[in-house]
Amino acid sequence: MYDFDELIERRGTGCVKWDEKAPNQTGDGLLSRDIIPLWVADMDFKAAPAIQEAIKRRAEHGVFGYTHVDDSYYDAVVSWYERRHQWTIKREWLLYTTGVVPAISAVLKALTLPGERVITLTPAYNCFFSSIRNTGCELAECRLRWNRNVRFEIPWDELEALCRDERTTVLLLCNPHNPTGRVWSITELRHIAIICRRHHVQMVSDEIHCELVMPECHFTPLGYIARDVITLSSPSKSFNIAGLQMANIICRDAEKRRRIERAININEVCDVNPFAPEAVKAAYNESEEWIDELNQYLWDNYRALRQFAAEYLPQWKVRPLEGTYLPWVDITATGMTSQEYADHLLQEARVWVNPGTMYGQQAGEGYIRLNIACPRSRLMEALERIGSLKK
Repeated sequence: MYDFDELIERRGTGCVKWDEKAPNQTGDGLLSRDIIPLWVADMDFKAAPAIQEAIKRRAEHGVFGYTHVDDSYYDAVVSWYERRHQWTIKREWLLYTTGVVPAISAVLKALTLPGERVITLTPAYNCFFSSIRNTGCELAECRLRWNRNVRFEIPWDELEALCRDERTTVLLLCNPHNPTGRVWSITELRHIAIICRRHHVQMVSDEIHCELVMPECHFTPLGYIARDVITLSSPSKSFNIAGLQMANIICRDAEKRRRIERAININEVCDVNPFAPEAVKAAYNESEEWIDELNQYLWDNYRALRQFAAEYLPQWKVRPLEGTYLPWVDITATGMTSQEYADHLLQEARVWVNPGTMYGQQAGEGYIRLNIACPRSRLMEALERIGSLKK
């Protein structure tokens, strides 16, 4: 029904993914029309038709003043979570801001003091590191383990030890996990909650990729099973509307919510543009079939990647993808570091990927991260370029 195969020219549109200069050895950046970017988490698909129509209607009004977020916005968010994830949330639990990263910063500033420790499971989304650092807190890494050649798992003893440290205030979780692609099971989430409660550690769950779940995998909001979690969410990744800038913080506790709202206002990330609420409502009210078809298309892209790697890139070990559109690939068999291999692909194949060390110097070494949220023909062109390189 929806055409995810359409090739859309994004160069020259002020697009970070396609117009930003790629890094090179001289440090002045590399901008070339023949580079295929598979790096930043941004899809090359048009937004769902209902979202496009909502934006057009709002643009036709012609006046773009300060924006009031009305009840219809909150109704859309509440209805979506009830319908899609069987999680009943209340309107008063919701705070909106301009994005999940500003939400992370606001929550950490509201709930921590400089010098306290924030745990995250590494490798981890690189903005976690900067958000923790910018609040004056210390990063406590709990490194995921690749277990039995099957999946990444949480080292429970290490997580418990980190939570036991009296300096530890917050666990910053990513679910689904970026960059490993794990979708944490109910059993794992319950275990996380038990450990955190035992040691009075506040759980904060970044669930921006929660709609991007592969077939036969099931996403469970941490807030569905843990009343004391603070959830950060947005349709920005799943519906490809990150540039419109709107996200939600879901917090049941009134006092914590008051402190977070104050942090949002102090940091002046409390106002959204007039298009953002309309896009969110159109996504949640009218675009469920679109997201289902998108997930199937992404799964087929992932299978194409696995098949190509098995035949032509034996030095790659593509890890299982349960959620997100960002496969995590072990490239240790190439004999190169993550940065060396990413540079090699950029210079020789003209394919731009992210080195795993972006997501943790130790936890990410030996990996690259790919973005497969693009038309399949473009993905295959990138893979064929890589496959043609001398081994």
